[in-house]
Amino acid sequence: MNKRIVVLAVLLLGLSIGSLTAQEKEEAPFQFVTDVSGVGTSAATFLEIGVGARAVAMGGAYVSVANDASALYWNPAGIAWINNFQAELMHTEWLAGTSFDYVGLVIPVQFLRSSFGVSFTSLDYGESPVRTVDRPEGTGERYGARDFAVGLTYAVALTDRFSFGISGKYISQRIWSEAGNTMAMDLGVFYSTMLEGLRLGASISNFGGEIRLAGRHLTTIHDPDPRVANFDRVPVDYKVSAYPLPLLFRVGISYSKKIGQFGDILLSMDVLHPSNATESINLGMEYGFGAMFYFRAGYQNLYERDSINGLTLGGGIDYYLAGRMGIRVDYAWSDWGILENTQRFSLGLAF
Repeated sequence: MNKRIVVLAVLLLGLSIGSLTAQEKEEAPFQFVTDVSGVGTSAATFLEIGVGARAVAMGGAYVSVANDASALYWNPAGIAWINNFQAELMHTEWLAGTSFDYVGLVIPVQFLRSSFGVSFTSLDYGESPVRTVDRPEGTGERYGARDFAVGLTYAVALTDRFSFGISGKYISQRIWSEAGNTMAMDLGVFYSTMLEGLRLGASISNFGGEIRLAGRHLTTIHDPDPRVANFDRVPVDYKVSAYPLPLLFRVGISYSKKIGQFGDILLSMDVLHPSNATESINLGMEYGFGAMFYFRAGYQNLYERDSINGLTLGGGIDYYLAGRMGIRVDYAWSDWGILENTQRFSLGLAF
């Protein structure tokens, strides 16, 4: 009976993805190409950068695994099962000289079977010289750009196997004097099946408004008619379009099993349905020895049409004693094709 319930749950998750794809095809009035990618059409794409070196090393297949403070990003429902105060810190020298940072904090409230979380994500583009057509070598001024998001999360265990989580986020983008912001939310569910080690998870990320930049450098003076001498300094504003957030639906399955007396293996898979790209699959694997040393591998964005990243590798050390502070250090390496690779370190703390 237990196995039948698990199989039924997996089939329902698969059908939900299929129905989303079928609905998109039915809405099209004509038979055009259906695998068109929307890469580059979303605002705040820094929200797509994965957090936590453990999750990244497992190829981002983490929606049904998320059991640490990085769950605030992958699946907010995962923090409902955290029993102690946890923090996740990550700093990465990201692509093209940018810098990416993440901080996540989780506070459990056990008598409510709930947990609260707060997260901060930032992508800093650094500073560059201001150049104009008349002064291509620079005007002497410098400008910077930075994106950030602040999130508040609440998750509750509705049963001893099922949890639900929700996050509210404030998202901001800025370049020089121009800035835009909006609000968004994440939703997640987590289910630990009656088959030991088998877990299911799903989440919707970045469901919210659009971002439109505004600022003083979008205001200028224009001469609408050079033939009229007394009508040459008309203040105008450049029209800037609003762009949606990168909405992402994830559904995943994972299975963990003990191997021998000291070993553990974890296998995971996520199916992704993004708003700005074609569907893809993430695969991940983790092998742990002595509940302390871990090796991880994965593959990201399998079957995505425009993907340039893929293989991921990493490892970590987890040292924790009951009643004392625990520490986890993780490392992840990701292949980015023509952009070479990225290396990420993260630090997890438990109190």
